[in-house]
Amino acid sequence: MGSEILIDDDAGVRTITLNRPDRLNALTSSIMAPLADACADAARDASVGCVVVTGAGRGFCAGGDLKEGGADKAVVPANAEVGSRAEQSFVRLRTFMETSRLLHEMPKPTIAMVNGPVAGAGIGIAGACDLRFAAKSASFLTAFDRIGAGGDFGSTWFWTKIVGTGVARELFLLGEKLSGEEAFAKGLYTRLFDDEALREETIKAARRLADGPRMGYRYMKTNLNNAEDWAFEAALDAEALNMGLSTSATAMIWREKKKQEEQGGG
Repeated sequence: MGSEILIDDDAGVRTITLNRPDRLNALTSSIMAPLADACADAARDASVGCVVVTGAGRGFCAGGDLKEGGADKAVVPANAEVGSRAEQSFVRLRTFMETSRLLHEMPKPTIAMVNGPVAGAGIGIAGACDLRFAAKSASFLTAFDRIGAGGDFGSTWFWTKIVGTGVARELFLLGEKLSGEEAFAKGLYTRLFDDEALREETIKAARRLADGPRMGYRYMKTNLNNAEDWAFEAALDAEALNMGLSTSATAMIWREKKKQEEQGGG
């Protein structure tokens, strides 16, 4: 997948690291495509029980790399095969934004380990994760107002769901930079740690999740995602169905695990 995305597997935890530390892990086409691929791989890999996304160096993700901005070299003049320039740009960006959908929808817990500044598209990636563990040095900035943009990578959707429409509109329209403490106080970050403790605490939680009842987490996450949009009665129906599916599957898995342990001990 190239050196701009690093993959590490440890005890069921897959850590995906954006690796452009000299640019605060700002996004370019050369990093967005392999990032989406890495998330797709993690989603379908049965050995992975929890996914952690983070950035190399002193930042999580500064959003799109404006130095790479301007005309997208992959966009060609309009023709019958690929459509207009606008259509091509839309298709490319939407493909890259699969990263956010996968982190949000994959049937396993996801954690954003926010080790420093996060802005622009980076807040979409962080918001897509189930949990956000941040260092005290982390900051939070929507930044879209600074470039006259509406927002991408699911940022407006996720943050409206996470903190409510009032706070989300404050974040996006006023575009004020928040410190780690301020972001934590507003509910943007799940946990806040001293910088030197962030990785240890994040991986500790990720290992606990990876070692937990994976079928339970799968259906739990389905229920939580359903709750974002479904009517209450439909959500109750889904909970009733998923409760039976998850507990029966988990019981079978535990019985098989116990059987294997007993055979191994014999």
